Amino acid sequence: MSAVQVGKIIEVIQHPFGKGALTTDGVQWSAEVTSAGVTYTTVENVIIDEIGSGGGPGAEGTLIELELGITWQQKSSGATYKAIGRLQGRNKGGTWVDLAEVTNTTAGTTYEGKTYSGRYATVTNFSKYPFELRVQVKSENVAENALGQVKNSSYCSAKYKIA
Repeated sequence: MSAVQVGKIIEVIQHPFGKGALTTDGVQWSAEVTSAGVTYTTVENVIIDEIGSGGGPGAEGTLIELELGITWQQKSSGATYKAIGRLQGRNKGGTWVDLAEVTNTTAGTTYEGKTYSGRYATVTNFSKYPFELRVQVKSENVAENALGQVKNSSYCSAKYKIA
């Protein structure tokens, strides 16, 4: 995590997902989470907030640029139905906004990796700093569950103007 302050514009870069034990290849995944059938279940939820992290300038503000690179993998608990995953964001404590949703290309118990990256145009309910991000999974049918994990290389970079 790093923060650079230039006048009243602050840039924050964080890699808040998929932390755990060190690995020989440097690839870490969050704990595997299993959904309850067709109900979305949160795989990982993070708050992007320098105050909460204990190291930044600690100011609230309006997002002027947001870049995300989020990678997760999802699979089904069986061979008949597909897993569905979504990435959401919101102003801290606000209403969730869908950023991306994806269904696996095939049904089955093999993980399929999903990466969403780029610069995101802010919208109502997702335009302020601090903010939250989460990845969720579900099955397309109640007969099976979905499983998911978020990768440690996932990151967010935010520039915001102090309020």
